[in-house]
This record gives sequence, C-alpha cells and structure tokens, in this order.
Amino acid sequence: MKLNEISDNPGAHYKFKRIGRGIGSGKGKTSGRGGKGQTARSGVAINGFEGGQTPLHRRMPKHGFTNIFKLDYQVINTGRLEKAVAAGKLNAGDTVTPESLIELGMLSKLGDGVRLLAKGAIKTALKIEVAGASAAAIAAIEAAGGSVTIRSTKKTVEAAAE
Repeated sequence: MKLNEISDNPGAHYKFKRIGRGIGSGKGKTSGRGGKGQTARSGVAINGFEGGQTPLHRRMPKHGFTNIFKLDYQVINTGRLEKAVAAGKLNAGDTVTPESLIELGMLSKLGDGVRLLAKGAIKTALKIEVAGASAAAIAAIEAAGGSVTIRSTKKTVEAAAE
C-alpha cells in the first residue's frame, strides 16, 4: 500500500453540494432559498410564526406565577433521624444542627434553612435546632424525650422585617 492509494471507505465522506454556481447545478440562482423576502436573507428569526394564524404560545391560557419571596427549605424527616441513630451516625442526647446534618451527609446544601417534618417514627431523644418544624414533628420529638429549637435564618428575619 502506498500513501497515494489511501482513500476513505465508500460513502464515508459526503461531498457537499456547491450552491449558487449556475442553473445547471440544480442549486443555482436562489441557492435553494426560494424567492425574495425575509426568508431569502441571512439572519432570519421567525420562530413561532404560523403564517398569520395566532401562534400556539398565544392560544394557550396563562396560568400561575413565581413567588420571588419563596423560601427554599431543605426537608428532613423524623424517620430519617431515627435511621441515622440506628446507623451509629447520631447518639441519644446529641444536638442536631443544619451544619451537623451536612457533615453527616444527610443534606447536601442548606438553602434557606432546614424544616423538620414528622414522616416516620422516632424513639431517640435528640436536641434539634432547625429553621422550622411541623407541629406533629415537634410533638414526636418531645414524646421521645428530646427538644426542638426553632432558630431564625437570615432570610426569615428579613422577611419578617418587611
């Protein structure tokens, strides 16, 4: 085999069609862009245009809104805390803070604080410091002999001031 005999496999290389090179090429004159007007020019941007018919995005009803003041709480359940105790990550009487939950790998980020919910049973007495907790979660922790402290976050203080 010689260097001048090397070639692509048949069909491996697509020979592009040279446009605008005469009427005999099949893509001469208008270069496959049709007649005159906006679509014959470069930089055409008529996405969503439906030929004068009301576009789909205008026919659909508007709904909902985004609350810019919504707080992004990370949720932790009482059952998940009990699993951490069973796994040896937490001990009875430990103080559980949002920072300690991140260190234990139970949360990946804090967001605007941690909210405690009552999904699952808890039997271990723990001292828990969170930004919010449901009434059922507080009752479950206190029934197990623990305590829940609601500590305000920076954003909840700002929201209360407004």
